[in-house]
Amino acid sequence: MNKKITLTIAGKELSFDVTTENYNGYLNDIMPNNKVAPSHNFVMRSVVESDKDELRKVLESSPGAAMQISGLLQQEFAPAIEISVKK
Repeated sequence: MNKKITLTIAGKELSFDVTTENYNGYLNDIMPNNKVAPSHNFVMRSVVESDKDELRKVLESSPGAAMQISGLLQQEFAPAIEISVKK
């Protein structure tokens, strides 16, 4: 599955092509003591080529931006579904 997601970040529209492969890789890389690097890698792998330079500027100037962006991409790509256990 591929999903194109456009976010407005610092007043600029940036587009991301999120794939199941990138999403699953991100989830597999996250560890309790390692969240920032996987988030950075996920957003850089997902951003469209023409927006990479702009995203780099945002990531360099805003600590925590990769975590915020990856969180939004994650919510949009794989929204929560209602699941319950029947007893």
